[in-house]
Amino acid sequence: MDLDELYRLLRASHVRAQGVVDTIRDALLVLGPDLTVISANPAFYRTFHTDREATIDVPFDKLGDGQWNIEELRLLLEQVIPRSASVFDYEVTAEFPKIGLRTMLVSAQRLAHSVNEQRVLLVTLSDATERRRGEAEKDILIGELDHRIKNLLSVTHALARQTDVAGRSAEEYRDIFLGRFEALGRSMEVTSTGKIAELPALARAIIEPYLDGDRVILVADEPKVDLQPSKATPLGMILHELVTNATKYGALSVSDGQVKVDWDLSTDEDNATWVHLRWEETNGPETAPPEATGFGTRLISFTVERELGGGAELSYRSRGFRLQAASGSTPSSSTSSGCRAPWSA
Repeated sequence: MDLDELYRLLRASHVRAQGVVDTIRDALLVLGPDLTVISANPAFYRTFHTDREATIDVPFDKLGDGQWNIEELRLLLEQVIPRSASVFDYEVTAEFPKIGLRTMLVSAQRLAHSVNEQRVLLVTLSDATERRRGEAEKDILIGELDHRIKNLLSVTHALARQTDVAGRSAEEYRDIFLGRFEALGRSMEVTSTGKIAELPALARAIIEPYLDGDRVILVADEPKVDLQPSKATPLGMILHELVTNATKYGALSVSDGQVKVDWDLSTDEDNATWVHLRWEETNGPETAPPEATGFGTRLISFTVERELGGGAELSYRSRGFRLQAASGSTPSSSTSSGCRAPWSA
């Protein structure tokens, strides 16, 4: 039975309210003209962990710890009886005794009492806490999605503009740009809405497409580090630039070459946690600093410093290229999934 059916039943048959309202699952009160509680259904007592003694003959605005003592709500209820008005889903969020912080929706409609035709109010109190929480979470997810789409467009625009065209054919430019764009997509897939990205999962997602033939890339398993999407995406772009460069010019361009990716954690005197990431190539061609700084090198330096809040050291050694990057964070604690530290949520 819904409320409309209950209203019709009470008007048509003039039955006593208490016998019917006991079947309603929502908390329900019958109020007199002075807004004092005449009766309540079992659902009201269960919902608010109370009893008849604390409810019957008590003014509505005095129930509990006075959570319903809201002038606007009282004025609305006072208008229901003389004007045959109705109140629907008036929202009250308060800390209730025994049940804590809840969001309740108040609805009220006028009825005729069965004994003396006295005008009374039928008031329902619906718990909308979980619904409101779900709506708030949905709004947050939509906002995050909107932010990520705008960020994706911005990063894509930067990739297109910053990918060098001098001395390259249209096909070469296309392949380089699409490679970076695909790396961006893999980074965002790992950090998609509802997921927590972490090292080493992000590193493996970026590196996997380059594990062809005899190429050897060793990625550490520990420690696991939870990553914010805003940090995981630029870190994925850094790893893409490193693995692309290693494939073209570094250790992965020769049969005996090898790459090792690992990291460790440390804490400074301010109790801030730092991650130290290492990309080390061995058994590759002899390396030397480039004559001109390309987009990949600029991206690495800029991203580590500006977006990850740390610093990077690029070493062009005879036995292979090496990058060491460090990033710090505010003090944090360990979680079951790993250490929440640099670049972490």
